Amino acid sequence: MPENIIFPECTLSGAKKVFQLIPECARFGMRGVVMHGRSLVKSGSLKIILSNTPKELNVVCREHGGGEPTLVHLEKALDFAKEHKAEWIAGVGGGSVLDVAKACAGLFNVKDKISAYHDGAPIETPGIPFIAVPTTAGTGSEATINSVLTNTVTRQKKSIRNPFLMAKLVVLDPVLLVNCPKKTIAYAGLDAFTQAIEAYTSRMATWLSDQLGLKAISLIAINLEAVYHGGSDEERLNLLIGSYLAGLSFSMARLGVVHGLAHPLGIRYHAAHGLVCGTCLPHAIELNQMAMGDKYGFINKEIGDDLLTFTRQLLERLGVESPFKGKQILEKEIIIRETLKSWSTAANAKPVTESDVEFLLARLFKN
Repeated sequence: MPENIIFPECTLSGAKKVFQLIPECARFGMRGVVMHGRSLVKSGSLKIILSNTPKELNVVCREHGGGEPTLVHLEKALDFAKEHKAEWIAGVGGGSVLDVAKACAGLFNVKDKISAYHDGAPIETPGIPFIAVPTTAGTGSEATINSVLTNTVTRQKKSIRNPFLMAKLVVLDPVLLVNCPKKTIAYAGLDAFTQAIEAYTSRMATWLSDQLGLKAISLIAINLEAVYHGGSDEERLNLLIGSYLAGLSFSMARLGVVHGLAHPLGIRYHAAHGLVCGTCLPHAIELNQMAMGDKYGFINKEIGDDLLTFTRQLLERLGVESPFKGKQILEKEIIIRETLKSWSTAANAKPVTESDVEFLLARLFKN
């Protein structure tokens, strides 16, 4: 067993569960903020969610402008929530929305500058309840104590990590994936698939994280392509559950070199996180295959195929194109240094050396 097990307090799953979100939040207080992405407005889902607001509740909405979440996004969200005197914050959106909403709730009562907590300062006091409703099946943010944010001044992308950030309530609703763009399905799904594999094969893995990680690998492998092509409510829910289980697994076991490398690459090439992870994944599997030991065979049995072959073919079937092909490596030494010191890289299946990162970069930037 891991030394600490921190799960969301309550998780609801099923079609149209999200439409009862506001009544479910009433237990946390009468004043709330719903942070969301543009797609929730376009789909009409936000209107339905708000139509079920009990009269005694005072709920306001804030739309995330899009893009990778930054400390600037967080500071503006905090100002908005404090002005409303929020008693709870619900994030309804993809990973960026959830990470901003989660950090906003968790850091609601802190005294220092936000950048201090991004740099590792402990959170002194609990914030307010965070409610997570993912509209993509990918980041697993609804199931973790991490909020991944970028400091645009220092160009550092890293996590604020604290048990105070764990969601009080999670809602997994397949209805929210119906209008999700195909590219978003692909990139988010590849992020979740990478997380599940890295958690399962991590040197920090435990029996419990293994059970969750292997099941996550199976659910994502079986359902991702189907959902990419439309899918059923059952397939969409299973993909959401796979992403959720991957989040629970890596919260205990940590990740690996793909995520250690993805952060410095994503910042420099302005590429979607899931796209970077998916592009890196087959090369990392090749690097780690021997270190995975028997687990490589267990994954093969679970998905009914060789993992490396399956991953390469999945990328082709999802139409994934490398954002690095034909480009020059920018700030190579800095990328290598940041990858090697990453919290994720430290848990990789095999101890990662400078030559290992060189190997991955050579594969990624091969013309």
